[in-house]
Amino acid sequence: MTVATASLRSRVDVRTLLYGAILANTLVMLAVAYVLLAGIAGSNPRYTVYGLVWLFVGIVVLWRVDPPPTDDRTRRRAAAVAVLYFVVLAVAGGLLTRPDAGAAWGIRLVPLPPGWGPAPVFTTPYVVVGLVPARLVGYLALSYLVYATVIDAVGSAVSGLLGLLSCVSCTWPIVASVATGVLGGGSAVATVALGFSYDLSTAVFLATVGLLYWRPRLTGRSDRGRD
Repeated sequence: MTVATASLRSRVDVRTLLYGAILANTLVMLAVAYVLLAGIAGSNPRYTVYGLVWLFVGIVVLWRVDPPPTDDRTRRRAAAVAVLYFVVLAVAGGLLTRPDAGAAWGIRLVPLPPGWGPAPVFTTPYVVVGLVPARLVGYLALSYLVYATVIDAVGSAVSGLLGLLSCVSCTWPIVASVATGVLGGGSAVATVALGFSYDLSTAVFLATVGLLYWRPRLTGRSDRGRD
C-alpha cells in the first residue's frame, strides 16, 4: 500500500466516522424533541436506545452497502426476492396486520417511544399498515442486504438462488430476521407496553445485519462500501 493510498483511506475513514457521528447526534436530537413535544414519559430508556440503534444501523446499511454491478435481469430477480423478503418481515413484525371486522378507512398516530414512534397507522377494510420507524428502516436495510446477497449468489460458481441457499451465513439470517418480528411481540403498533422480547429482537436484528454485511463473499469479492 502506497503512502497516498493510506492517506486516502484515512480521509475516507475520518469522513465516514464524521458522518456517522452527525447521524447519531441528529437522531438523538430528534428523539429529545419528540419526547418534549409529545410529552412522552415513564417508558424504559432502553426501548429508546433500541429504537435509535435500529434507525442508525438501518440508515448506515442503506448508505454504505453498494451491490456489485450486474445485468438488468439479475437486478430484477434480486429485487423480486428482496420485496418478498420485506413483505414477510412486515407481516411477521406487525407492520401489516389484518383489520377488525367492519374496519373503515382511517389514519391515526400512535405515540410510541422514540425510534418506534411516532407511528402512523393506516386502517383499511383489507389491511392495517403501521409505519413503525425503527422496524420500517430496519426491514428496508435487511431487504437491501438480501438484494445485494442475491446478486452475489447469481454471480458465483453456483448460479441462481442455489448460491444463496448454499451459504449458511446467508440462509440463517433470513430465518432469524423473520424471528425478529415474532420475538417483537406480534403487532409492533398495538403493543405499546414493550416487553423483554425487544431485547431479543434487537440482538437478532444486529446479528442478521452483521452476517449479511460481513458474510463470506460467494464470489471472493471484498467488502464493498461507498467510499
